[in-house]
Order: sequence, then structure tokens, then C-alpha cells
Amino acid sequence: QVQLVESGGGLVQSGGSLRLSCAASGVSLDMYAIGWFRQAPGKEREGISCISSSDDVTVYADSMRGRFTITRDNAKKVSLQLIMLKPEDTAVYYCAAAWGCPGLPGDYGMSGWGKGTRVTVSS
Repeated sequence: QVQLVESGGGLVQSGGSLRLSCAASGVSLDMYAIGWFRQAPGKEREGISCISSSDDVTVYADSMRGRFTITRDNAKKVSLQLIMLKPEDTAVYYCAAAWGCPGLPGDYGMSGWGKGTRVTVSS
């Protein structure tokens, strides 16, 4: 089972940008659909985006369109670009893998969750 590691979080001012990375040591991610999710304080985890394994088709949760972009950088890394960040984007961001993308914002079938990377957006 693949085990993923997230990185790239940090403290950013409102309106700023971040690029988060999802990687797996020693394993190619090409065969997996990779999804990005987040969990804000006091809220349930919600899906942001997913990129398919076969042809890199991307899907986004309706509420996440426009400011988040998922890309498969290479065989071992999938990134999530965040722009025009808002304080309500403050959350721990996770990536996970599956054979196919779930129906976002759900996370059905996803596994290999990392420990997450924290994004804090100050106003």
C-alpha cells in the first residue's frame, strides 16, 4: 500500500499563494489517482481535487474551482497550487491515493493518507 507524504504548507497572508506537494518514497504514483483534501479546525475533511491515473483528467469539488489547481509533476509527485488564499482556507491539507477518483468532496476509496501539511492564512 502506498504511503504518501505532504509538504509545502506554511503561514501566508490573505491573497497569497502556496504550492503543496504530495510524494511517495520509492513508489511511482503514475498508477494511482491522487486526491487532495483538507480539514479545517472543527470541520469534517472535504475533498478539493483529484487527478486520474490513466490520462491525468482532473476533477474539482464545486466549491473549490478557480483558486486550486492540481498537477502531476512527474512520476513521484503531485502538486496542488493554491492562489488568492483566504483565512477560511486555513486547514490541514492531505493527499491520498486510489485506483480512481472519488465523487468529490467525498473521499470514498482513498488510502495511503499522509500526516498532512498545515496551511494558515492570516487576514
